[in-house]
Amino acid sequence: MLKVVKVRLYPDAQQQQSLAQAFGSCRWLWNYCLNLMNQTYKETGKGLSGYEVKKLIPQLKKEHDWLALTYSQCLQQVCLNLGVAFNNFFEKRAKYPNFKSKYNKQSIQYPQNVKIADGYLTFPKIGDVSAIIHRPIEGKVKTVTISKNCSNQYFAAILLDDGKDKPVGSMDGKAIGIDLGITHFAITSDGSKFDNPRILNRHERNLKLKQQQLSRKQKGSNNRIKSRKKVARVHRKITNCREDFLHKLSRRIVNENQVIVVENLNIKGMMQNHCLAKSIHQVGWGMFCTMLKYKAEIEGKIYQEVDRFFPSSKTCHLCLNQVGSLSLDVRFWTCENCYTKHDRDVNAAINLRDEGLRILTRQSPQVGKPAHGAGSSGTGDKACRPDVSRSNRGRKKSTTTLYVGQEAYTVLEESV
Repeated sequence: MLKVVKVRLYPDAQQQQSLAQAFGSCRWLWNYCLNLMNQTYKETGKGLSGYEVKKLIPQLKKEHDWLALTYSQCLQQVCLNLGVAFNNFFEKRAKYPNFKSKYNKQSIQYPQNVKIADGYLTFPKIGDVSAIIHRPIEGKVKTVTISKNCSNQYFAAILLDDGKDKPVGSMDGKAIGIDLGITHFAITSDGSKFDNPRILNRHERNLKLKQQQLSRKQKGSNNRIKSRKKVARVHRKITNCREDFLHKLSRRIVNENQVIVVENLNIKGMMQNHCLAKSIHQVGWGMFCTMLKYKAEIEGKIYQEVDRFFPSSKTCHLCLNQVGSLSLDVRFWTCENCYTKHDRDVNAAINLRDEGLRILTRQSPQVGKPAHGAGSSGTGDKACRPDVSRSNRGRKKSTTTLYVGQEAYTVLEESV
């Protein structure tokens, strides 16, 4: 099973200069090959593969001597990654590859010959770079990617193969449904409500001041570069706080439950609402679901998504009666059939849990029944729209690395 460990690097001044040279060479090669592919397609109607452009590297080294200063396999990996980027575009997994800028995040990839020791990593043509290795590196090292963010922080993402098979998921255990929101970040089917930290609001004034200072600086000046780094540090602080909250909360949910059910939200479409776009952007629903998925897979647990059109909020989880409409300002409602008063979010989480268990039971009938309190009857017979396909749609997933944090603060409220 493949895993990634991301560690912080602390290169000295000379190593930073070498890394800057490597970043620049790989960035130039990416842009050169991308432009060549575009021109070739316009002239001939046929594209070039990553392997074909990789054959041009020896000739380019003769024309540009400074390319030889960068490790050869890093340059080769640039061409291969460009080919993968085009494959992802043609298979509609990503957008068309863009040209890279020196003002954005920089990265290079080492496919081999990287040595890991206690307190440092050894890279070809760079040497021993000090690192904070916060957990043991166990397994065969596949690739190592060095990256530099806009705040001049260096990281190394180490891809490992531990030689173990991925655990088989089982439904034997507690199941939980999670309804994501804005006022409360997450509401679970057992009545727990996790407050939205609203991290952007805490740093918004500081960010505004730094951006105003940046706008007054003359373009191309050293003061503008310094001011841009100050803005980048504020953004980095916001990102770190958000990731810390999401890691702690996702780790707690995965540790306490065996089956995790969430809704497959159309986040990109929801962002079109200008009244809620800012609030939706800062909560990080997509990143949270990605963390839940890969952590559940590593632990041998089940992560299941329910279709976005499933009427979880409008359906009574007791009698399955569905109301005609339910606006966002209605937080509590009473069922007209059984006269049960529902908390909108808790009711939605319960319906998501039941529907997820129904889907899992239908897909794998040989799996044993879930534990007590995780009902498997589901609400699909009456509450699910028959004209909606059950295919997995929406957010694309990616597995990144990551930190295991402490438990998050939770506010428990009794379900009504």
